[in-house]
Amino acid sequence: MTWWHAVLIGLAGIWAGTINTVVGSGTLVTFPVLVALGYPPVTATTSNAIGLAPGTISGAIGYRHEIRGELRRLLVYGTASFLGAIGGTILLLSLPSDTFEAVVPVLIGLAVILVIVQPRVSAWVASRNGGRTKRYGPLLLFLIFLIGIYGGYFTAAQGVMLMAVMGMLLSDSIQRLNGIKNVLSAIVNVVAGTIYAFIAPISWPVVGLLAAGSVLGGLLGARIGRKLSPKVLRAVIIVVGLAAVVQMLLR
Repeated sequence: MTWWHAVLIGLAGIWAGTINTVVGSGTLVTFPVLVALGYPPVTATTSNAIGLAPGTISGAIGYRHEIRGELRRLLVYGTASFLGAIGGTILLLSLPSDTFEAVVPVLIGLAVILVIVQPRVSAWVASRNGGRTKRYGPLLLFLIFLIGIYGGYFTAAQGVMLMAVMGMLLSDSIQRLNGIKNVLSAIVNVVAGTIYAFIAPISWPVVGLLAAGSVLGGLLGARIGRKLSPKVLRAVIIVVGLAAVVQMLLR
């Protein structure tokens, strides 16, 4: 690895850690960089999952005030994400990548549409439930589980998907949902990264550079994201999601 490769990977890690904390889709920064530098796609995916895991943890810590008192909910949602992540890693290691990646742009595009219509749908859902939402509804848990599968497989834009689903089915503030999203993303990345570390090809120098950069980016992203208004944060999610769709289609 040349010095400028190392610098580029480190900078990509910082940017990915920042954007993961604010909204998600940091993998859409790091994955193309690693592939462009000559790393095989599977090695790039697995090394990326491990390297970005510390950044998602630091981002979740940065949102600790927004998720205070939500331990029970985090345990329930986290279990769904945990199980989904295991399923996603099994898919990556056993199925042809073309099969699953063919539907990725569709999934991300659907998530963006959900984010756009989320305020009206959330109001409708709340009115149907007498102004209250079901924090532990089976539909919500099932969707979190499915997103965990997707995140364990590829990780890109799982944050956008989580924000879209939770925004529609829950009445919490968007900042609290962002904090919950960061915890769930951290769980998925840690689970997937741990499994990959034992049974998949890994570039440990890449992991180290991404980890250092993503931790710095995660802390920076928490400072930025917590100051954004709900409208601005929703707009960022939409823009990043659309960019993710375009990038996936051009791959």
